Amino acid sequence: MRNVCVRWRKLAEAGGAAMDRDIGFSAVFAAPCFALGVRCDGQRVLGIEFLPSQAARPARDSLSQLVLSQLAAYFDDPACGFRLPLAPAGSVFQRRVWAEIAAIPSGSIRHYGDLADTLGSSARAVGQACGANPYPVVVPCHRVLAKAAGGASALGGFAHSRASDWRAIKRWLLLHEGVSPWNDEACR
Repeated sequence: MRNVCVRWRKLAEAGGAAMDRDIGFSAVFAAPCFALGVRCDGQRVLGIEFLPSQAARPARDSLSQLVLSQLAAYFDDPACGFRLPLAPAGSVFQRRVWAEIAAIPSGSIRHYGDLADTLGSSARAVGQACGANPYPVVVPCHRVLAKAAGGASALGGFAHSRASDWRAIKRWLLLHEGVSPWNDEACR
């Protein structure tokens, strides 16, 4: 997990485009080694985005404070659930995928192909819906893995990226929830 921290700390120190996107967040949650930007309209959560490690920013409203409180509870105990008013987002298919993902308990995983079979779709379409998830951690797309040769689990992509920095966050979240091992080499 140390590598996650080092990579994200370098990104935060470098600033740049990744840091410019954080304008307009209702709050920023400082997670171990990365941050989560929260967008709310006062009544619904509009989105949550991964950010490089940075200081927390206080909530601008009571809903943003509720999101911060529930994120803190998750990072203290990954078995706790989320009860947040999420704004409707995505296509009908994406919402079906996200509903399946939201039902995956902490400490468990599903595979892209298994979700595709459940939904009558393809693993690639499920992966694309996972990558478009506007509520990461709350809708735990990190719990969806690829299948490697021989049926072993492989980390797969994360947030529309197969870059190691993003996948390091997925790895960290899974380890935080007690999920391991998986065949990390299968998707390099």
